[in-house]
Amino acid sequence: MKKQKFPHLLGSKWTAREKTFGWRHFQVVNRKNEGKLVFAELVSACDPSVRFWTSTKSLSDRDLWQPGWKTLEEQA
Repeated sequence: MKKQKFPHLLGSKWTAREKTFGWRHFQVVNRKNEGKLVFAELVSACDPSVRFWTSTKSLSDRDLWQPGWKTLEEQA
């Protein structure tokens, strides 16, 4: 059986370095594989109507995202 990329992606929490759609804290609620790429559907922790898809490559960019929910002080 082929090993799944990003096995712990679902349910993971992320903090955007800059506000994204007005918010910083998001949780992964869905994933999809498109060829060799993996995408995550993120939902705002504060406003569930805010949801969007992004690639795991973007989540790996520490200039854009940090794993877990971080305060502004922790991001500095």
